[in-house]
Amino acid sequence: MRVRTLFLSDIHLGYRGCRAEALLAFLSAHQPEEVVLVGDVVDLWSLRRVPYWPASHQEVVRRLVGLVASGVPVTYVPGNHDEAVREWAGASLAGVRVVREHQHVLADGRRFLVIHGDAFDDAVRFPAWLASLGSHLYDAMMWISHRVHGLRRRLSRRARWFSLATWVKQRVPEAVRYVKQFEAVALQEARRRGFDGIICGHIHQPALRDLDGLCYANDGDWVEHGTGLVEHLDGRLELRWADALPEAQLLPVMPPRIPVTAPLAPAASLALPVSANRTAA
Repeated sequence: MRVRTLFLSDIHLGYRGCRAEALLAFLSAHQPEEVVLVGDVVDLWSLRRVPYWPASHQEVVRRLVGLVASGVPVTYVPGNHDEAVREWAGASLAGVRVVREHQHVLADGRRFLVIHGDAFDDAVRFPAWLASLGSHLYDAMMWISHRVHGLRRRLSRRARWFSLATWVKQRVPEAVRYVKQFEAVALQEARRRGFDGIICGHIHQPALRDLDGLCYANDGDWVEHGTGLVEHLDGRLELRWADALPEAQLLPVMPPRIPVTAPLAPAASLALPVSANRTAA
């Protein structure tokens, strides 16, 4: 499918829960004129804890850099898990333009603020008791999700991805309220700055809706959901799910096994302070 713009965020390369193979299939199914990466592309937090960089993660980087080489502009808006990349704002990495935030004009003329979303953490407090559970519980839920999904795929090749973390968050009232508050604060910022809408990520909750005369778009993630936001040639926005692709495109795209090293070595080696108000997102 040819699309005008492809928005991707929360890929979390370097994290064991990253669905890199699904993302590779998703990229193969779309021909964008422009790509905007909306933060948390590389999970530097996870890489500092446990170095992990399989061939499929390297292949995602190769694909993105390959798009640049083919003439497709790629803009990178870093998030909180790859915040070290913000030091390169105004410069380029392998031809990828790095900015702290992005203003995108759709084909129909609507103006959108593109920002990862961690800037709203101070205004929207994650439930303290959930935040205190930390990343270890989140990692455990993702481990279970991958095992459950593997079993379901053995029973049926058409089985959809199952995310235990998403299942839990949709049933915890405090987490549901957090998502609604995040959306409200994001739209408030877009309205304050005169935009027609906002495109963000961060909370691993894909959404596309009109609220109070503005458009709220969250392109989701590649850990729990496997979603991307596309702008069609006429300016229409659509959330697309990797699991909704035709079966032939759902098959894992496995790159050749080649020796790789950790990406962005200078950034990954920086010992930056960790904010106290960080969540698993």
